[in-house]
Amino acid sequence: MPPTQGSPTVRKLRLGQELRLLRERRKITGARAAKELGWSPSKVSRIEAAKTMPSPDDIKAMGKLYRIDEEKLDELLGLLRDADQRGWWEDYEDALPEEYTRFLGLEAEAVIQRNWEPQIVPGLFQTEEYAREVILAVRGISRLTHSGVRSRVEARLDRQQRVLHRADPCEMRFVLDEPALMRRFGEPSVMRAQMEHLLELSLLPHVSVQVLPMDALHPVSTGAFIHLKFADFDDVVYLEQLYTAHFVEDLERVAGYEVAFENIRAQALDEDESRVLIQRKAMMWRG
Repeated sequence: MPPTQGSPTVRKLRLGQELRLLRERRKITGARAAKELGWSPSKVSRIEAAKTMPSPDDIKAMGKLYRIDEEKLDELLGLLRDADQRGWWEDYEDALPEEYTRFLGLEAEAVIQRNWEPQIVPGLFQTEEYAREVILAVRGISRLTHSGVRSRVEARLDRQQRVLHRADPCEMRFVLDEPALMRRFGEPSVMRAQMEHLLELSLLPHVSVQVLPMDALHPVSTGAFIHLKFADFDDVVYLEQLYTAHFVEDLERVAGYEVAFENIRAQALDEDESRVLIQRKAMMWRG
């Protein structure tokens, strides 16, 4: 089912950002705000960094100190209510890394997603069988149980339905390195079905899939990354590694990733040429 509008993760971040901006507009330091409110300085900074959820009374106290009007106070309290809702990804919290669940919360409200993937078919495009093989490939390292593998596969399929097929899908721009279409996960039949599935999804009106061919000039050396753009929140870049994942939020560095993506995209085949290449890979996996 398509998700409800709004992500509690983004609402929580927006709430913290709004409170920080309101404080700064009054030229009040975090330390002074904490003293006036009778709080520790860490409480103010944690609320503004979206690491602690404020209570409605906290919001009202900060609103009084920052001299905001009733309309703005109602907006902040509305953000707090939305931030306190449960996201679909929370059903999988026990099976997924913490940073990845935060990414899912951000992805739910992105308006543009740029994804460079040099190793595997991106998770949003994976078939159930391919996804299982990808997850099993790291099972020995991550010590996943059978139920853990099953939960991660289910989460991946749930994500696809909620992101790819939501009522107002974001614009998705994907560039895959050609070797990602050739690295085998499972039997050839799994790979063939994956290529065919990728072709089908590439025809969705909000999805762009391009392939960087082996003989292209590689314009930048970087691992996989996902750049999320929002309508009313600063862009972020998500980087995932073997044991850890983290977000790039510095605006200058985020802009660098956007430039890097567009450079890679410029060297890639266009969408029609990419579909021809994917079709050839599907035929190759027929054995």
